[in-house]
Amino acid sequence: MLAILLGLIVAGCRPKTSVTSVPAGTPIVLISIDTLRADHLPAYGYNGVATPAIDALRQDAVLFEHAYSHTPLTLPSHTALLTGLLPSVTGVRDNVGYTLDAKRVQDGELPYLPFLLQRKGYKTGAAVSAYVLRSITGLATGFDFYQDAIEFKSRTGLGGLQRTGGETLQAALPWLRGVEDKPFFFFLHLYEPHTPYTPPEPFASRYAIKYDGEIASADAIVGELIAELKRSGVYDKAMVILLSDHGEGLGDHGEDEHGVLLYDEAIHVPLLVKLPQSALAGQSVSAPAQLTDVAPTVGALLGWPANPAWHGVSLLTLGTTPERRIYAETFYARLHFGWSELFSLTDGKEQLIDGPDPELYDLTKDAKERVNLRDSNRRRLTELRRELEPYDRTLAAPSAVDEETRKSMAALGYLGGGSSLKTGPLPDPKQHLGELADLKLGFDAQHDGDWAGAVAAYRRVLTKNPQMADAWEFLGHALQKTGDRDGALEAYVNALRISNGAAHVAVAAASLYFELERYDEAADHARIAMADNPSFAHGLLAQIALRRGKLDEAEKEARLAAADTKADTHIGPLLTLAEVLLAKKQFEPALELTRQAQAAYDQRQGKDPDLIAGLHLLRGRILAEQGEADGAEAELKQEIAANPEDTRAYAHLSLLYALTGRPAESVATLKGMVEAHPSPASYAEAVKTLRVLKDPQGASGLLGYALQKFPDSKELRSLRGSA
Repeated sequence: MLAILLGLIVAGCRPKTSVTSVPAGTPIVLISIDTLRADHLPAYGYNGVATPAIDALRQDAVLFEHAYSHTPLTLPSHTALLTGLLPSVTGVRDNVGYTLDAKRVQDGELPYLPFLLQRKGYKTGAAVSAYVLRSITGLATGFDFYQDAIEFKSRTGLGGLQRTGGETLQAALPWLRGVEDKPFFFFLHLYEPHTPYTPPEPFASRYAIKYDGEIASADAIVGELIAELKRSGVYDKAMVILLSDHGEGLGDHGEDEHGVLLYDEAIHVPLLVKLPQSALAGQSVSAPAQLTDVAPTVGALLGWPANPAWHGVSLLTLGTTPERRIYAETFYARLHFGWSELFSLTDGKEQLIDGPDPELYDLTKDAKERVNLRDSNRRRLTELRRELEPYDRTLAAPSAVDEETRKSMAALGYLGGGSSLKTGPLPDPKQHLGELADLKLGFDAQHDGDWAGAVAAYRRVLTKNPQMADAWEFLGHALQKTGDRDGALEAYVNALRISNGAAHVAVAAASLYFELERYDEAADHARIAMADNPSFAHGLLAQIALRRGKLDEAEKEARLAAADTKADTHIGPLLTLAEVLLAKKQFEPALELTRQAQAAYDQRQGKDPDLIAGLHLLRGRILAEQGEADGAEAELKQEIAANPEDTRAYAHLSLLYALTGRPAESVATLKGMVEAHPSPASYAEAVKTLRVLKDPQGASGLLGYALQKFPDSKELRSLRGSA
């Protein structure tokens, strides 16, 4: 009787008909929908959103009911997925400061699926939607084609550097159509439904829960891809795998987004595997699965010898393999906030979350993880904690920079001050959920353009946790928007010291030093960012050379910036080169570059106005140089309308009015600037403009007035001795 019962249990855990292989050269399509909770899909029982494309795929696929990510972070999760190895083995533990080591892949130490497939004769292509997955992370190793043309913007958090999944798919379709008659592996990464939740129409109006609207948007893109596969005749013979890298908190346990906590909503992900000719269509597997099972599944079905390094097993053997629990970790709270890391083990029936304040949940009775059984079941807690002991939970310091960059950071005092590897007890993240709530308030205020509200929220966070590098960075962004450039610079310097010179913060600091005309410091910080973002670094070095009158050097750096994007659709490098050509009096080529930048922007599905900030200002300057005053005036006014906080357009418009005999309008423009944005930055720009207009008395009077309003402004005080 026991044997019969066990047989029934096993039969319910694995596909009812075995599939041990697929034809040689089977096309493989891997779709990763970032930040997608399993329990927000109809395929997993949710009725709050319609996903017709995923539902149709589910009918052709095997669904894994209890699939888990090993970490709720995009880069380390995808690295684990594509290597079949835990983060401790790949060495990638966070979205920043870690990279996949291409040499270890090429030497055979890391069994990276794209590289292995490429060596077996597959054409390999990928298109990603998030900046944290760009090729410089090492993920492009083994790919013939890796489309990552997500344009960088300073003063934007890394999570906000993304593009729409529709743009990502369109960028990949020419490659996909070129390999449809060959063995190929295609990896498509969609960033919907990652924050900010801004679904396009008709989904924005259709769903009150914007997260669900983004899921519907992602589903539509999946539908486009599957339609393309069917059009080309690839779908029936292909293996199509759809999954997510991690889930989303949505406030269930006090975390709105992801990264800090390890509850089920953060690590339980959807996983569908559609086999050639839809073998095993519609079946479900209840045995626990993990993302590191995907690479071994592909290898096993293609007939490769089992790789002893792989952490996972073939998904199609689940139910015949020994019972197991899935391991997950997050060091995000430690690296970014100075709180404790967390670890978990789960099999879909129970979950241990281990940290300073351990938790144990019976998921069969308490799926929402509300009743902590730690105190009532100490024996089980001890057993599961003992199971965690073999896992490597040591943390190597984030680095991902070359020796030259390291020396630059050390010279600026940004090494050795961080707390991410501090020994001794660290606070449990659950004790700091109020700070997460304040961070969320700051993000919401920022999204709504309420920069003063964002500043207040971030300052509340820092009052409680002054060692939170991320909060200092976000505070810097917000202060810069309010015009408090001194305060913003102080915030960035604090973030750099605490983070040991994080490259993305160095970018923001470098841009601000440039605005403050502190060019040596701007160049120093640009060089820190060079290894991580060469296009930005070269672009800023071009701007610095331009301000110093070194036009040939400026052009060289500007062209390097354009070359380093590996894409002709990046707007920033086009505008930088246009500004250099303007300085060289090459007006028509400069104007043509602004047209190319506008065309590139118009082609984007997601219209982010920050990407073309300064375009109309630059075009207005070119037209003014060509003597087209009316056109210049129109362009400068358009820039002011689009970017009212940018003082440069006001200043140039004021100069244009003065040079065309309209002094009253010149003064009115400066007056309008300081009235609309009464900040130190605005007054500083107005003072400098009046000096250019040969009005020292007016400049002196305005500076005196501004210093009365902002007596602590270093920027304004510096103007007293520079008249």
